Amino acid sequence: MRRVKIIGGAITKFGRHLDRNLKSLVAEAVNGALADAGIAKEQLQGAWVGNASQGVLQGQESIRGQVVLNPLGIVGIPVINVENACASSATALNGAWAMVALGEIEVALVVGMEKMFFEERSRVLPAFTGCMDVETLAQAMEAFKKAEEKIARDREAMGGDQKKKSGQRTVFMDVYAMGARHHMQKYGSTQRQMAVIASKNHFHSSMNPLAQYQTKFTVEEVLAAPEVAYPLTRPMCSPIGDGAAAAIIASDAFARKIGASHTVDIAACLLGSGEGGLATEEGTLTKLAKRAYEKAGIGPEDIDLAEVHDATAFGEMGATEALMFCPEGEGGLWAEAGHSTLGGKLPVNVSGGLESQGHPIGATGIRQVVEIYWHLTNRAGERQVRGAKVGLAQNAGGTVGGGPGALSVTILKA
Repeated sequence: MRRVKIIGGAITKFGRHLDRNLKSLVAEAVNGALADAGIAKEQLQGAWVGNASQGVLQGQESIRGQVVLNPLGIVGIPVINVENACASSATALNGAWAMVALGEIEVALVVGMEKMFFEERSRVLPAFTGCMDVETLAQAMEAFKKAEEKIARDREAMGGDQKKKSGQRTVFMDVYAMGARHHMQKYGSTQRQMAVIASKNHFHSSMNPLAQYQTKFTVEEVLAAPEVAYPLTRPMCSPIGDGAAAAIIASDAFARKIGASHTVDIAACLLGSGEGGLATEEGTLTKLAKRAYEKAGIGPEDIDLAEVHDATAFGEMGATEALMFCPEGEGGLWAEAGHSTLGGKLPVNVSGGLESQGHPIGATGIRQVVEIYWHLTNRAGERQVRGAKVGLAQNAGGTVGGGPGALSVTILKA
């Protein structure tokens, strides 16, 4: 297996782009990545395109990558379309990495893309329910309903006020909320600790011009916000939006041949799927992380920064435990101690994460990787993690059998 490097990357601003189509967003990301790498489109030997929901949302099936790349003149090369829930573009990276590592090609394009925001919000919900086992979805929704009714009864019995509810939500917020309540009961973690994580990520995003949200929230403001599904309030949850990200990966020989200016090694690029368990992904993600650390020749103590899949603040709490950044059950305490904040022991989601950077689901995996790439090449601007040499990106997607449908762990080295 050959050494594989990232030699360029770009991300569009994530957000609500009602005036732009997917082709426009992809063009911005791809042209930016090519310019960053210092190569021409004619040098590409393959393209892997990750997208989760354009079939459901816009009826575009089968050849989504070809449709967005053809207008750019990227033709005549293999285009591989990858659909794997929120981990679609992380899975695309794995496929491109493997072909370069095996020596089949020298340089490849990896794209993640999604256009999810429409004025008619109900139009988007099937894109999320389709990331679950639809045959058991009715049973799951009944379980979520009963859980919420119990919470309401418990609050009433204790004389507590019913919080103002946020608007329409996706089913995954219920999944994460159930996982959060389980974690609170098992380990004594608190809603305030999740608010600390959300506040930290909104602070990080205030330094990220590409983030969907760039407004700071105090812990108290996070707690006071409308409730999505207890214990999650609106600032603890990722928004729906549009965006694209792209990276150029190449063999070490190709990178040297062209004199690439900014390169990092892909030290590990692994995929997995769930084995049950709640939204913490405990067990499954830890096994995958151990394999990634072994392949990269490092341990969790060697990671300088991480981008993890925080579709909710609880998602980050569980991921920091499963990735062994802190002991099991202590993700909330670890965040409260400031370890995951920029300038802390191991900054997590310095981009703002999914909660603030945004989560156009098919774009997130490669967006996380490009963010790490920028830090390792000292180009992250105001939010730069000083002296960063090793970074980790963790992505997850869908749910089946009570666990994640897709998982990825990617480790980059300067």
